[in-house]
Amino acid sequence: MKKNLFVAMMAVLAWTFAACGSKDSGPKQLVLYYSQTGATETVAQELQKALGADIEAIELENPYAGTYAETIERVGKERQEGVLPKLNPLKADLSKYEVIFLGYPIWYGTYAMPISSLVNEYDFEGKKIVTFCTFGSGGLEPAIQELKKALPKAEIADNGFGIRNARISATAKELNRFLVENNYIEGMVEAIPGYSEMRPVSEEEKQLFDAACGDYQFPLGTPVLVGKRGTSDGVDYVFEVESNGGTSTIYVTVGNEAGSKPEFTRVVR
Repeated sequence: MKKNLFVAMMAVLAWTFAACGSKDSGPKQLVLYYSQTGATETVAQELQKALGADIEAIELENPYAGTYAETIERVGKERQEGVLPKLNPLKADLSKYEVIFLGYPIWYGTYAMPISSLVNEYDFEGKKIVTFCTFGSGGLEPAIQELKKALPKAEIADNGFGIRNARISATAKELNRFLVENNYIEGMVEAIPGYSEMRPVSEEEKQLFDAACGDYQFPLGTPVLVGKRGTSDGVDYVFEVESNGGTSTIYVTVGNEAGSKPEFTRVVR
């Protein structure tokens, strides 16, 4: 009897260890990010929590400080002079990781300068890199393309996650959708329909666009075409917009909750 009980207990322990081993047998992941204002850090922390990955912040020898205007002034000067900020050494050994979730704010339409320093100083050959970013209006897609040029021997995922600084409170829900839809975690999310066919903007829709974009610090142009779709959370709009600089696409959402105001989610130029 005791022998049988012992064998049974050993079988349970063996199954338990096998289960634990299978959970850890996936690719080793690192969430690596640079954040100045804390917005990108918010996304990084949510990402680490969802993935159970290791996490590390990229730090500078001489951190950017001061107001947004002062930071942009310094960045502009560095870009003009071709000077990259010096990084503190990473604590993580990148050779131990197969997948790196790389996060950054968008500056001047692409990834922030510390990421330029990172890709110059460290070897990412053979790594799978999934990007995430925070921005004032947009820049997700151009940053991915720039990263592909900078790291031709790495596998850069075509789809990254991006969110406006003004909408950082929506990070958890939108990040979960991104991770599930791209098979980084298991789960189920509501299937979202495609947008309707684009058609001329009505006066009411122009007012909605102005309400969403009117308080942005730079003019975003005039909407000429629009498509929309309904979801359980509200109504999403996609506007084709004309401005002096050409044509762009601007996404706007309006929630179902009483008093919800239209807000634009991103600009694709």
